[in-house]
Amino acid sequence: MPVSADHDPAAAPQPTAARSDIPRPEMPRSDMPRPDRPRPSRSRRRPGPPPWVAMYHSVDDCSHDPYRVTVSPRRLDQQLGWLSRRGLRGVGVRELLAARARGEAQNLVGLTFDDGYADFVTHALPLLHRHAFGATLFVLPGRLGGDNAWDPHGPRKPLLSADGIRQAAAEGIEIGSHGLTHVDLTRADDALLRAEVNDSRALLSEVTGAHIHGFCYPYGRVDRRAVDAVREAGYSYACATGPGDLNSLYALPRVHVGERDTAWRLHLKRRLYRHPVDGV
Repeated sequence: MPVSADHDPAAAPQPTAARSDIPRPEMPRSDMPRPDRPRPSRSRRRPGPPPWVAMYHSVDDCSHDPYRVTVSPRRLDQQLGWLSRRGLRGVGVRELLAARARGEAQNLVGLTFDDGYADFVTHALPLLHRHAFGATLFVLPGRLGGDNAWDPHGPRKPLLSADGIRQAAAEGIEIGSHGLTHVDLTRADDALLRAEVNDSRALLSEVTGAHIHGFCYPYGRVDRRAVDAVREAGYSYACATGPGDLNSLYALPRVHVGERDTAWRLHLKRRLYRHPVDGV
């Protein structure tokens, strides 16, 4: 209260000595929660570091592999073992994103296999089971039982049939769309873009009898128009390779993993390629 001009501070009553019989107000203990500083809720966990997603393709003999899309079963086993020995577990992308939203993805890495090669069931799937890992398999429902005709200079590799896709799904693998026929969506006209994005999702839902959440851009190439088409088609997320400034939930960056990636190279790739992802 301000002191008025006619008030003499010296005349004010002096404070008396504290009496021992008057209870003092209890001071809050340092270990007690204060009303003005509530304890953080356990439900508000930080998402953690950006998701790290590895990109595989074929798992087979790689003696003739001009596009470097093949990893041998022996090398894949070594790579999965390296992750496991470090307390890391490979999972599908949908599981990875859900765990990260809960703040529980610190020891998880995403594993993806593009194109839907038939060797996924014969070579990759048994190794994933051996290490108790999951993965996402991006397939081409417009080429069921066909081959990789989009790679003119590489060996012809058979693709999974509908039965092969159903087998992978039944054994715990997330199935996602890689488009209908593996075309560059950044060069597709509007009608082709809609067919590759929308029709592939509808066909895969029929094949698997399940909702299809993920999409993967063929060749890893993406632009704003492709991102918008995938979002409007109802997918929950999409994977790219190096999406640049489009980096987001609908253009998740991934790291290519191949035959040359020893344990040390894989360690460096995981340490160095940790891109922040907008909205994730």
